[in-house]
Amino acid sequence: MKKLDEEFIINLSKEKNEPEWMCDFRLQSFRKFLELDNPDFGPEINIDFDKILYYKKTQDKVDDWEKVDINVKKTFCDLGVIKAEQDYLGGVTNQYESEVVYHKNKFGDGVIFLSTDEALQKYPELFKKYFNALVKYDENKYTALNGAVWSGGSFIYIPPKTKLDRPLQSYFRIDTAALGQFERTIIIVDDDSSLEYIEGCTALTHLVNSLHAGVVEIFVGKNATMRYSTIQNWSKDVYNLVTKRAIVAENGQMSWVDGNVGSKLTMKYPSCILQGDNSKGSSISIAYAKSYQVLDAGAKMVHLGKNTKSSIISKSIAESGGESNYRGTTRITENATNSEAFIKCDTLILDDKSISNTYPKNILENSNSLIEHEATVSKLSAEKLFYLMSKGLDEEKAKELLIMGFINDFKKELPLEYAVELNRLLKY
Repeated sequence: MKKLDEEFIINLSKEKNEPEWMCDFRLQSFRKFLELDNPDFGPEINIDFDKILYYKKTQDKVDDWEKVDINVKKTFCDLGVIKAEQDYLGGVTNQYESEVVYHKNKFGDGVIFLSTDEALQKYPELFKKYFNALVKYDENKYTALNGAVWSGGSFIYIPPKTKLDRPLQSYFRIDTAALGQFERTIIIVDDDSSLEYIEGCTALTHLVNSLHAGVVEIFVGKNATMRYSTIQNWSKDVYNLVTKRAIVAENGQMSWVDGNVGSKLTMKYPSCILQGDNSKGSSISIAYAKSYQVLDAGAKMVHLGKNTKSSIISKSIAESGGESNYRGTTRITENATNSEAFIKCDTLILDDKSISNTYPKNILENSNSLIEHEATVSKLSAEKLFYLMSKGLDEEKAKELLIMGFINDFKKELPLEYAVELNRLLKY
């Protein structure tokens, strides 16, 4: 465990053989991190930053699975990540602790898919153009911390008129107690192109807190489409504080599919800036909080272009004393005429000990656009439970069936393998 100070950051940048401008950026971010307080909204964050391990490397990145450390290999094999790559993925990045350990890209023809550290070295001009362009380091305490100590993540560039027929995937794993993981992901989908990207996250359980503070910046070009699917299953000692944002050009489409079933505390609000005319953004998410969990999740949509459309569908479930909240913002600006936004928040509370809250903010700044907001809150129906049990199901199976029906809209948006994994996680 090394103290987080300017000397640590300078040494980290040297170890990574980074250009001088990146070291300067890290130091600037660190100074801002020291200035900023925790967010003034959402759940209370209690992190002792002196007890976080900010960097841990296990091995150099390889593209041959047989060269991966045997213990790391077993971890990813047990998670099913390598089988998924072999069966249907177009490429995969596996990050273990602070660095990418295994990477494979099956696409050629100008498709760039690298670890973010490697992209800085191989494509410095392209990297610098997009890095810190959409999520600024000084937005909040955790974007500043990420700027100071970022490591790993994925860098993807899809050239114009390129439609990938298979998804790309990144998988993030924390095994070390009190580790901080600070990956940086940058995705550029150029004009008339398309990409589906899948992300998975897991961690071992420890008795001390860990921290995951990632940053994701996505740039969707004209007539381009991008789908970003996540299943987050961090252990219940992980603070999951992530900033994800996309900007969408004319006629572009951005879709967030966001599942949150793990972590001690989550604050995550995937965002779309609908900059171009006729652009579209959507977010469909679930947050399933059980005992000792606070999941504060949602989405943000900002309409700048004319004739833009957005949709937010949020499913929140709370049981065994967990707290599952929706927090979101939809804003249609003055110049975003003839635009439409739809928000639907559904909450299912499974017992008398659990909590769920909804914190929507809807802002309409012109007179010929429309925002619709629907919300429902319900408890598990005793009548439906009794009916299913009368057909031969025990109480647990009947309850499971009702929960699966509640999140069916979300499951339909997931790749098949992730939908199967979600079923397993919810049963657990």
